[in-house]
Amino acid sequence: MPERDGSRDFDPILGSWSFHLKRLLRPLTGSSEWAEFEGASRCVSIWGGRGQLDELSVVNPSDGSRVEGLTVRLYNPQTREWCIYYASSRNPAFGTPQKGRFVDGRGEFLDRDVYEGKKAMVRYLWTDLSTGSPRFEQAFSTDDGMTWEPNWVTTQTRLPEGAKN
Repeated sequence: MPERDGSRDFDPILGSWSFHLKRLLRPLTGSSEWAEFEGASRCVSIWGGRGQLDELSVVNPSDGSRVEGLTVRLYNPQTREWCIYYASSRNPAFGTPQKGRFVDGRGEFLDRDVYEGKKAMVRYLWTDLSTGSPRFEQAFSTDDGMTWEPNWVTTQTRLPEGAKN
């Protein structure tokens, strides 16, 4: 049986979205203090559907702090994997990509990185893409994936077509 082509797995998130973001304030410290943000994103297709640009802008209503980010997702038809690159307005450079694929509607993308001087695996999880309310979670692991600490969780709600975000 041939491997399935996953080049359209992210298509359900094309368009404009309202965003709710929960961000752990001090990952890998044992902290349980989260900040919450509201805002919007817009995701567009590039390269005939083999890639996407996703722009995010959210604000914390309690203190006015902002998160502005740009995600580039690129599909490699040879490996049947997505490479996901992220940059923020605070750190306007792409690091190494998260790589992975969707299996049974669940997208898992992994990389190794250093956060605040600590070596960690980084996992992106995408679920519920076809529900109209996709969910994204970023988590760190310092024990090679035996346990994970979520530190960035978003839920999205599709905006009506033509809505400004």
